[in-house]
Amino acid sequence: MVETRGSFKNKLLRWLLLTILGLFVLYYLLPLFVMISTSLKSLAEIRTGSLISLPREITLDAWALAWSGSCTGTECFGMKPYFFNSVIMVIPAVLISTLIGAVNGYTLSKWKFAGSEVIFGLLLFGCFIPFQVILLPMAIVLGKLGLAGTIPGLIMVHVIYGIGFTTLFFRNYYVSVPTELVKAAKIDGAGFFQIFFSIFLPLSTPVFVVTIIWQFTQIWNDFLFGVSFSSAGSQPVTVALNNIVNTSTGVKAYNVDMAAAIIAALPTLVVYVLAGKYFVRGLTAGSVKG
Repeated sequence: MVETRGSFKNKLLRWLLLTILGLFVLYYLLPLFVMISTSLKSLAEIRTGSLISLPREITLDAWALAWSGSCTGTECFGMKPYFFNSVIMVIPAVLISTLIGAVNGYTLSKWKFAGSEVIFGLLLFGCFIPFQVILLPMAIVLGKLGLAGTIPGLIMVHVIYGIGFTTLFFRNYYVSVPTELVKAAKIDGAGFFQIFFSIFLPLSTPVFVVTIIWQFTQIWNDFLFGVSFSSAGSQPVTVALNNIVNTSTGVKAYNVDMAAAIIAALPTLVVYVLAGKYFVRGLTAGSVKG
């Protein structure tokens, strides 16, 4: 009897927990549902219908307008060119900062030298410097290098700002790799890069996944650097979204705004849906070794 009561109590608590989690899921997914539903409605239906109602007639006109854009006077608004600006910016910025972070983490964890802890501390300190603090000095540097208002300039900004985070991820992961492997490789005559490519790189898949997802999300979603260090032809997708949402040309087109917001957020959503479980595994991989 006692065992039956205990089993019933456990089932009740489990269902209660699942119900609470389900309510949280609905709460967090409701804005996404409203965005998708609104983007598929016509402007007339938005004015007369409920905010959370399903579209009576599905139309993709808002998506086409948000992607291709429209021109008013001398200004044209559309996500397409800015979306590809972000793609061109994100891919090299993520790859370069990740590779530099991997080499830094490997060096600072297994090839320690005088002042290595100070350097790591400074890199770690750089992770907590607010974006606003570096705007003016970074703008001066970009101007002197001739990269102001260009996509290569934005790539350089994101690489520099991301090195602290990528170094932290790789250094903490490589600390858990046995130092005896490095010593044995040195005895066999292996050098710095040979050890890195033959031993550490094959072990680094989890931390590479974490770092790439982290960097991709941070760079793709960035607005401050994009609006500060870009010009009209090099602005990323977040700046384009801001331009579309703040465009006031007569009646406010909420369906276009919602479609543009989904287009801007779609790459990060896809990345987390496809690789989210690997991200969680990668975060915990280094903590259970050694």
